[in-house]
Amino acid sequence: MDRMNIVIVGHVDHGKSTVIGRLLADTGSLPEGKLEQVKATCAKNAKPFEYAFLLDALKDEQSQGITIDAARCFFHTKKREYIVIDAPGHIEFLKNMITGASRAEAALLVIDAKEGILENSKRHGYLLSMLGVRQVAVLVNKMDLVEYSEKVFRAIEKECGDFLKGFSIKPSAFIPMSAMNGVNMIAKAPEMPWYTGLSVLEQLDSFQHESTSEAYPFRFPVQDIYKFTELADERRIMAGTILTGKIQVGEEVVFFPSKKRTRIKTIEEFNAPSKPEASAGEAIGFTTETQLYIKPGELMVRASDPAPAVSTRFKANIFWMGHAPLVKGKKYKLKLGTSRPSVRLVEVLNVLDSSELTSIANKAQVDRHDVAECIFETGKPLAFDKAGDLRETGRFVIVDNYEIAGAGIILEALPEDRSILKDHIAQREKIWERSGVHSSERAGIYGHRPAFILIAGKVNIGKQKIARELEARLLKQGVKAFYLGISNLVSGLDSELPPGAESQEEVVWHLGELGRIIAESGQVFITTASDLDDFDIETLRILNSPNEILVIQVGASTFSSFQLPFVLGENEPLGSAVEKIAAFLKRKEILLEYYL
Repeated sequence: MDRMNIVIVGHVDHGKSTVIGRLLADTGSLPEGKLEQVKATCAKNAKPFEYAFLLDALKDEQSQGITIDAARCFFHTKKREYIVIDAPGHIEFLKNMITGASRAEAALLVIDAKEGILENSKRHGYLLSMLGVRQVAVLVNKMDLVEYSEKVFRAIEKECGDFLKGFSIKPSAFIPMSAMNGVNMIAKAPEMPWYTGLSVLEQLDSFQHESTSEAYPFRFPVQDIYKFTELADERRIMAGTILTGKIQVGEEVVFFPSKKRTRIKTIEEFNAPSKPEASAGEAIGFTTETQLYIKPGELMVRASDPAPAVSTRFKANIFWMGHAPLVKGKKYKLKLGTSRPSVRLVEVLNVLDSSELTSIANKAQVDRHDVAECIFETGKPLAFDKAGDLRETGRFVIVDNYEIAGAGIILEALPEDRSILKDHIAQREKIWERSGVHSSERAGIYGHRPAFILIAGKVNIGKQKIARELEARLLKQGVKAFYLGISNLVSGLDSELPPGAESQEEVVWHLGELGRIIAESGQVFITTASDLDDFDIETLRILNSPNEILVIQVGASTFSSFQLPFVLGENEPLGSAVEKIAAFLKRKEILLEYYL
């Protein structure tokens, strides 16, 4: 049977859980004896029976009369099965509401006819729009408390229609009803002869399914890469879950943000034979014709489909739920697909008071429960789509202190002509206190120019041995050389980062700053690093400016477009490797009147 996810939202105490309880009871979807059991429990405790008790299973929810979690229940009509999510109405539990609504194809917004449209009614309307829910029916509940007045209903219909229009939502219907009394729940009721529209159940059956995920462009966030070695198995399998679209063996794919290209060789399933194609929703693995170096977090896209945007800057709408405000300059963690870059708030363009639909300009921070249009910058390039084009890769969350503190949708990519890094460099150079000894004078005394030598390559291919031997040989000839193991700085790029080192981005930043200082002293700075990409090298280049960085690659390149100035074979003998690097330094005029 056909199935649809529905979310019910609204202000606390406006009757959402009662609506669901009534639907369960009136469609015969309750387990046998459940209704009688709940009624008996209420009688035993001298408590009036409410249909909401059929759904609010948590003890503290029943005692407080509010829904805390996004409870799920199931019922069916002759047309389809429904998974109904009862989202919390209390402002403290909006995070749970977002979790529930993000999975829904349609929504019921419940409004108390007597109390009218309150703050959270409007806030929930905004969040439905922000999450991309376009099919919304407004249930004007508790009409019995206003004597089924058409005048009251029409006033709410106009006010609610106006504020939903501001969120680009056109309600599918406004339905006057009473969940407690079952009025207009299953069929039209005689209490309101002036209403000629659909009942709640009829309206649910009239909702249409969204386009299937397979109809959208192919998007596959790489979760991890697995390599198997038993029985001469050399496969490198990229694993993850397909968000949208479909793919076949032999089709060309591109990985973003690295922009590396290859073709699908096989499609793998766990403990099952390979298959010729895969589509949205499948947890799957891929092997490719070319053995590319791909990191988890990259987005695999079919080459013939529209490409995602790639940028470190974007404009987004954010709903902030953190106890501490969202502030400029602080580093947070962004989660989009399998990508986990650091992110900073660059600018608050405006903050929307979602209860009044008014904008607040020039606000310095985003406070709890604020909805804001902001500019963000990530520490590494991010591949994404605009939420209006493809919501699966256009929605993100922000983590602060290990908790989800914000949920947002990306509006557009922004040019990278400015960045936090470039602003930092400009400020650093402005206040840099230079030595009284000119760099050319220092080079004449030392017999060599300063250099930042980075020996790059994959893990465990002998980079450190080459670096240490190069340092020793240079020192014997009078060169002011210094080798630094990355583990001495923050942590090895070859190993897991310790507590306090948030990411490889931070390690690269520290390395670039240190390289700038050592180069300024006139020394030859030598270090090693693994698993760097083009953006890491560009970051080091900018941080080390105005001095040059020399990248010496050992073995196969992990870069996509960066032109390597010098490459050593993976199995190059140690002595030969050092001699070749020395010759390279002479050609670059780092070593002036000096030979090894």
